[in-house]
Amino acid sequence: MQRAAKREQGSSAVEFALVLPVLITLLLGIIEFGFFFNQQISVTQAAREGARAYAIEHSDAEFSLNDVVQNAAPSVPGITAKADTTGCPVNTNVTITASKKYISITGWIDFTMPATVQAKAAMRCGG
Repeated sequence: MQRAAKREQGSSAVEFALVLPVLITLLLGIIEFGFFFNQQISVTQAAREGARAYAIEHSDAEFSLNDVVQNAAPSVPGITAKADTTGCPVNTNVTITASKKYISITGWIDFTMPATVQAKAAMRCGG
């Protein structure tokens, strides 16, 4: 009986060594996806706020679309935005595209994540 126990002494360490890379990859993938999803939601909200502000305030001399978009998502630095039109005639739509270079938290699965986080939002111009 003791001979069988002696032969199996290191088997749990070997099994753990085989399973550990899979568990680490799974854990880091969950973390990375959550971080990416958080940034995607923030950029989408920033684009929506930029479209709303552009539709209302585009003619103000002090209006800056990039400032509005960045202030809408202060936890995600580096967001840039552009409008598809210059000016905003009444009863037309303006589309704002907000984007940000995606920087990974873990660096573990960079090959599966997109290079940029991008969102579009449209709003009817109010005049």
